Amino acid sequence: MRKILITNDDGIEYEGLRRLAEAAKEFGEVWVIAPDSQRSSCSHAITIHGTIDMYPYDYGMEGVKAFSCSGTPGDCVRVGGLSVMPYRPDIVLSGINRGYNSGTDIQYSGTCGAAFEADFQGYIGIAVSEDFEGSHEVTDKYLKDILAELIDKRPDYGEIWNVNIPRCPLSEFKGIKRDTFVSRGMFYKDGYKAIGSLSDGGIRYEIDGKLIKESEEGSDIRAVLDNYISIGAVKNVGL
Repeated sequence: MRKILITNDDGIEYEGLRRLAEAAKEFGEVWVIAPDSQRSSCSHAITIHGTIDMYPYDYGMEGVKAFSCSGTPGDCVRVGGLSVMPYRPDIVLSGINRGYNSGTDIQYSGTCGAAFEADFQGYIGIAVSEDFEGSHEVTDKYLKDILAELIDKRPDYGEIWNVNIPRCPLSEFKGIKRDTFVSRGMFYKDGYKAIGSLSDGGIRYEIDGKLIKESEEGSDIRAVLDNYISIGAVKNVGL
């Protein structure tokens, strides 16, 4: 039986993690090991100074063993697969993330960072993301089919499978685009705006992103903008 470790960067209580675990139960033995709170945009960070705390977590899902972790998604994969589980996993599923992980945003993604850690450890890594807003209809209909397609399909060394799913109504869904490439663009062009003054002359800033609805034909971003599921292999930045 496949041993499946599931994590995310939105925290163990996020509903997307639960939907992924529910779908994965059909494919093997599921362990949920996820951060105890929000860890978005932590990339492939791991904890090397200080300690990592793991607590058993009552996930309320039959057959699923769960732990909350004080560390990052990468820590969840490392400690989960090397110490918490009694055997190493075959597959790591990371997600379902709230927000696409595509284009240049992939390098910041804790969701993709966990999948890359899976590859480093010798497991298949699959990252799954969907848009911030809209219906779950497409995900609910196609998630198990996507898992069935990828769960035993190992990409090349240093690569993960990256899946992005539009949250359009099922009636507007166009299909699945495979072998999409990573766009050189981004969904949001970020800037920063000053929102206040601090003592001793300091200034407080917050991110101020502008939505961009343009991308190259055949790219991951173009696919989801056109209401397709995007499936592609993504290389680690070191390759």
